[in-house]
Amino acid sequence: MGLLDIFKKGLTNTRNFFAGGFKKIAASTGHFDEDMLDELEELMIRADCGVPASEDIISHVKEDIKKTGDDSHEAVLGSVRNRMIEILGEKSVLELVPGKLNIVLMIGVNGTGKTTTSGKLALRWKNEGKKVIMGAADTFRAAAVDQLKAWGEKTGTTVISQGSDGADPAAVVYDSVHAALSRKADVLIVDTAGRLHNKKNLMDELAKIRRIIAREAPDAEVKALLIIDATTGQNAVIQAESFGEVTGIDYVGITKLDGSAKGGVAIAVAYQSGKPIVLAGLGEGAEDLVDFDPEIFVDSLLES
Repeated sequence: MGLLDIFKKGLTNTRNFFAGGFKKIAASTGHFDEDMLDELEELMIRADCGVPASEDIISHVKEDIKKTGDDSHEAVLGSVRNRMIEILGEKSVLELVPGKLNIVLMIGVNGTGKTTTSGKLALRWKNEGKKVIMGAADTFRAAAVDQLKAWGEKTGTTVISQGSDGADPAAVVYDSVHAALSRKADVLIVDTAGRLHNKKNLMDELAKIRRIIAREAPDAEVKALLIIDATTGQNAVIQAESFGEVTGIDYVGITKLDGSAKGGVAIAVAYQSGKPIVLAGLGEGAEDLVDFDPEIFVDSLLES
């Protein structure tokens, strides 16, 4: 199955919701007037594209109609497509820097799929011949360490932990960094706790982890990957903004895009965070974690 087919299958719920509403709005004439464009904006908001991004897209549609005089179904759809792709930006990939220790900090709130995504990334990079280590720094959630160890066994990846729930996350990170350096690992994936964006003490702990990494591995390539759950809708946007303010975000991964009709949240997150989306979770299997491709995503979302 090609990447387009994977996206089309994963975005079925959102596409059906959006396409059905789009056709209904202009069904009688095949053209869009001012009221119909307002309805289209509301449709995008309900698909969780977010109010700011939806307003922006419709503004561009109106500008295009003004320039060309073409308010047909096809022209409006084309204008929506072009602006969505512009908002998502050029395709960006979570790449490893050769010859350096690459440290990927998995951040986000509980339940977004950080631990599962960590395991899937380990499998991907192991299959590419990379030496991977995972650090079990999510010591607050019950059984999180065991879950990561299960992924370690499944993928043949070493997992560094301190044995039990409640251990000091910073100490786990310290041990993980030194294990990765001594074993000349290509990549260290650090699975952090599901830190709620409104809990200052947890955010402070995350900042402490970053300081330890900077001190113990100053030459490492460190990237923060925020994992958000598409089914949470606009809460995902709030999380992206909050984590960006506190710890900084380099990349975004969106899980459970297949789980509801809220796939438009990718547009909202990209618009308001300005960060590239690099991963899309479109199912339960390891093969369903794919590189995010803006054009393929939009074409899968808007396909009639």
